[in-house]
Amino acid sequence: MKTQKIALIGGPSSGKTTLINALKSDGYYCMEEISRQITLDAQEKGIDQLFLEDPLLFSEKLLLGRRNQFTEAESINQDLVFFDRGLPDVVAYLDYLGNSYPKSFKTICSEHKYDYIFILKPWKAIYEQDNERYETFEQAIEIHKFLLKSYSEFGYTIQDTPFGTVKERINFIINHLSDQR
Repeated sequence: MKTQKIALIGGPSSGKTTLINALKSDGYYCMEEISRQITLDAQEKGIDQLFLEDPLLFSEKLLLGRRNQFTEAESINQDLVFFDRGLPDVVAYLDYLGNSYPKSFKTICSEHKYDYIFILKPWKAIYEQDNERYETFEQAIEIHKFLLKSYSEFGYTIQDTPFGTVKERINFIINHLSDQR
């Protein structure tokens, strides 16, 4: 059985983590977002926002962590594995910042392909800023555009996920995946 890898992507505070947590509660195998942990680890070392202070180092840690999650998913005996963000997010965020990065970043993204991509649009009604999420809602809209561009450049078909309750969004994703099989 080939495990289908499904990435839930979107800008800050679009509902990805809420959906991942609900999918986990429903018994699905999910890979959690790791950027918060990287940020918290850096804060313990006195670096308030590693992404802002050293975007390349932060992105390198993130890329390697997500690649490890991707590799781990290949050995999981489940039909579906959901990811809170994917590898091309790293490239999208660096492009958003206008930062350069090694060619290897795009190579890693090209060599590790997800089976399905669901994007969640910025959603003003649920938008919140906190210690790890510094972006404004307007910046979230811009990041959304860079995510679309990045995933498109890697050849993905991106499925828009409509606004709705958590259950409605999960039903949309699961029904879409069922229709594709």
